[in-house]
Amino acid sequence: MPRILLLLLALLLPAPLAAQPFTPDQRAEILSILRDALRTDPSILRDALAGLDAADRRDREQARTAAIERLGDALFRDAADPIKGNPRGDVTIVEFFDAQCGFCKQLHPAMEALIRRDPGVRVVLKDLPVLGPNSQLAARALVAAQRQGRYVPLYDALLEMRTPLTEPALRQAAERVGLDWARLRREMDEPAVQRRIEANLRLAAELGVEGTPALVIGRTLVPGAVDLPTLQRLVAEARAGRG
Repeated sequence: MPRILLLLLALLLPAPLAAQPFTPDQRAEILSILRDALRTDPSILRDALAGLDAADRRDREQARTAAIERLGDALFRDAADPIKGNPRGDVTIVEFFDAQCGFCKQLHPAMEALIRRDPGVRVVLKDLPVLGPNSQLAARALVAAQRQGRYVPLYDALLEMRTPLTEPALRQAAERVGLDWARLRREMDEPAVQRRIEANLRLAAELGVEGTPALVIGRTLVPGAVDLPTLQRLVAEARAGRG
């Protein structure tokens, strides 16, 4: 199989990259060998494609790891970001979320349980409104709520809601957690609030985040909702320097 794959790769290489271009007769002979091999053992093609897919995944993971290291300050150490858990924790989780996202709501109880059980966890919250106008509205409300010191209570309230995050629903949730709605509504429309959200969107794009929720734990990007045991394992790996 290695010989067949090498010949296949050689055929695919542009002529300037090959040590010596194949002649038409040589190409025909190689194609004949490939056809015979695939006819005799079709698993060769399956194994070759699986190997290419694995190599592609490794390349993507390496690129994401490099991006996490390069963007470390913006991810982990932005003083403007709201924090849950222990502000001085030894393991930081960055959570990209959309307050309307059903999978974010599914993740929320597991994250809460992790924070309760592990006093060394620090969670950085990054609004990533990708699900339309109501998501944008909720993100602006959250960023503005930070000015009144009530970001985390509003975050918890919105992640626990199972109804659309319309403006009346946002007002009800905001007032329930002690926010001044008139001030909040006014500050939601300030350009600085929108700039914060746009910075999160750019950061997520640079990391290759494709949806919400997305977690960065150590040097690992975790797409989608995961359960508490998975979170605990990833935190332990990050704590040990393996994640």
